[in-house]
Amino acid sequence: MGRPIDKVTIVGGGTAGWLAATLLQAYGRKKAPGSKPLKISVIESPDIPTVGVGEATVPAMVRTLQSAGVSEREFFKTCNASFKLGVVFDHWNVDKAGKRVTYINPFSAAPTINGIDMAHYYQRFGAGPLDYVQAYSPAVDLWRARKGPRAAGSKEFDYPIGFAYHLDAGKFAGMLTEHCVKNGVNHIRENVLEVEQDESGAISALKLDKTGRHKVELVIDCTGFRGLIINKALQEPFLSYSKYLANDKAMAVQIPHPDPDAIEPVTRSTALGAGWSWRVPLYNRIGTGYVFSSAHRTDDEAREEFLAHLEPAAKDAEPRIIPMRVGRNRNAWVKNCVAIGLSGGFIEPLESTAIYMIDMCIRWLITYFPDNEFPDPLRQRYNHLVDQLYDEVRDFVCLHYRLGNRTDSQYWIDARTELEVSDRLAENIELWRHNLPFHYDLPFTTLFDAGTYTAVLLGKKVYETGFAKGKIGSGLSLDPQLWKTALEQMRQRTKKFLRGASDHHDLLAELRGEERALGFKAAFPVAQATVPLPGAAPAFKAPRPRPAASDGEPNML
Repeated sequence: MGRPIDKVTIVGGGTAGWLAATLLQAYGRKKAPGSKPLKISVIESPDIPTVGVGEATVPAMVRTLQSAGVSEREFFKTCNASFKLGVVFDHWNVDKAGKRVTYINPFSAAPTINGIDMAHYYQRFGAGPLDYVQAYSPAVDLWRARKGPRAAGSKEFDYPIGFAYHLDAGKFAGMLTEHCVKNGVNHIRENVLEVEQDESGAISALKLDKTGRHKVELVIDCTGFRGLIINKALQEPFLSYSKYLANDKAMAVQIPHPDPDAIEPVTRSTALGAGWSWRVPLYNRIGTGYVFSSAHRTDDEAREEFLAHLEPAAKDAEPRIIPMRVGRNRNAWVKNCVAIGLSGGFIEPLESTAIYMIDMCIRWLITYFPDNEFPDPLRQRYNHLVDQLYDEVRDFVCLHYRLGNRTDSQYWIDARTELEVSDRLAENIELWRHNLPFHYDLPFTTLFDAGTYTAVLLGKKVYETGFAKGKIGSGLSLDPQLWKTALEQMRQRTKKFLRGASDHHDLLAELRGEERALGFKAAFPVAQATVPLPGAAPAFKAPRPRPAASDGEPNML
C-alpha cells in the first residue's frame, strides 16, 4: 500500500494552472474524514506573459464556477463576461444556389416527436422559412433580438435554456488566483531553472531561481506549448494532428464594440480565405482573431486579409502572430507528472473547448488520484480517457472541414480533399449519407453527441447539396399533421420566451450591479454555488440543454 499524496505542485499559471488549483482545492480530500487537505503550490514565472484575449466557453462552465464556489455576479463583473447562446458559423458552406450559408450551433437538444428525433420530421417536411435550429430553439430569435437567456431579476445560474459565457481569460485567471491564494494555495512567483529526476525517471524536485530546490510528489505541467516537464524533461513524444487539421497559426486583436448597447449573445466563426476568424463579444470590447494555415497564407498575407475583414474596426490594430502546436502528447500522465492545458495538447479553438478540456482532465485526475506508488491501472485509465477526449474534439472539428463545399480558394478545396479524418469519422460520414446521426454512432461522447452533429449537418445544408445517398429516414412513418402541430407549439414557446427575456446588455448591467436608464437596480441575493450543472428550468419547457462545452496561452477562443 502506498502512502497518500499530500503535496501537489502546479508549474505554470494562466487559466490552466489556476483552474487546476481551484478544482483540486475544491475536491482534493478537503472534507474527507481523517484526511489531510492537499497542500497545493502554483509556481508561476513572472517573466512569461499570457495573451489575454476574450475567450468563449461551453455550458459546462456553469458547473465549473459552481464547483469553485464563485458568485456568478462577481464573475460577470470581474471578467467582463457576457452570455453565449451558441456559435454562429458564417460562410463555411454554400447552398444549392451558391449563396453562402449562416447557421447557429446552439446549446440545446432538439426534442423527439412520438419517440422519433425531430430532425427526421424537419428533413422530411421542412419548416417553411425557419431553419432547423430556429424550429425548436429560441437561440436564433434571441441572437437576432440581442437578448440574453433569462428574464431580468433572475437568480444566479438560472438555466432556462442552454448557455455558456464569454470571458476575459486574463481576468478570469486573476480571479481564480485571488480565490485560491485566499483559500491557502501557495503562490510562488519564480522561474524553474532545472528539473530533477530520480533513478526511476520520476520528477523529484524543481530548482527555482530564488528559493532553490522545491521537492515534489505529484507535479502538474501547465507550462503551455513549451511542455517544460512533460516534453523536455520526461521526453514524452508529441503527436501532431497536422494531417487532420491544416491551421497552424493564429493572430489576435481587441477591438471596440460598434454599438456597445447591442452585444451579440453568440460567438461568431467566419470563414476567410485560408481559415476562419473568431469574434467573441465581451461586455467592454470584442476579442477577435484569425486562425489560418501557413501553407496557404504568409503572415503578412493573413494579416492583410484579416484587417480587411475587420474594417473599419481594425483601424490602428496590430494583430499578434501566435504559432499553434496542434495535437496531443502520446500520454498526458507520465511517471508522477500530468500535463494539463496547452502542455498536454491543443486543438484549434473552433468549438471553444480549451477550458472544458482542462476541467475534465482535472476531474478525471481527482477520480483516479494516485498514492505515492502511482499505480499503473490508474494512470492507464486516465490516459485512455484523455486520448478519447482529444479524439472526440478533433473529429468534431474535422467534420466542419470535410463537409465544407466552398471552391473559391485552394485552402477550402484542400481542407475537404487533402486532409485526413479518423477511420471512425470516415465511417460515420459515409453512414450519415444514408441516415441522420444516431446515439450509437458515437460510443464516446462527453460534449459532441449525435444531436450536435445533426445541427451541423442540417446547418450546413449538406442534404440539399448532394451529400445524401437515397432518401434519409425512408423506413420511418412520419405524420405531417403531427409535425405541423409540434412545430406550432415549439414556435409559440419560443415567442413566449422571447417576450420575457431581457435585453442582453441590460441583463449584463444588472448582473454587474449597474443601474441602467430603464430604471432597475440589481438586488437579488448571491446564491451558494455548490449544486451540479442545472437542467431546464420551469420558466420555459424547452428541450433540455446539451451537457457540455475553453486555456490560457494562447487565450484565443
